[in-house]
Amino acid sequence: MPKKKTNKLAAKRVKRTGTGKLVFNRPGHKHLLSSKSRKRKRHLRRAKTVCAADHKRISDML
Repeated sequence: MPKKKTNKLAAKRVKRTGTGKLVFNRPGHKHLLSSKSRKRKRHLRRAKTVCAADHKRISDML
């Protein structure tokens, strides 16, 4: 059986941690920031882990 190819779109957006979790940066923190609250922008800076329902599908892309 041939090797699976890496989905480059997913590889640029999602990274695997040392423990095997998948993390990605939240969208919406690049422009149009003046209308967003300080709290909302602060939370957008944090990385988020991929939920359990999508974990297998995205890890297969990587």
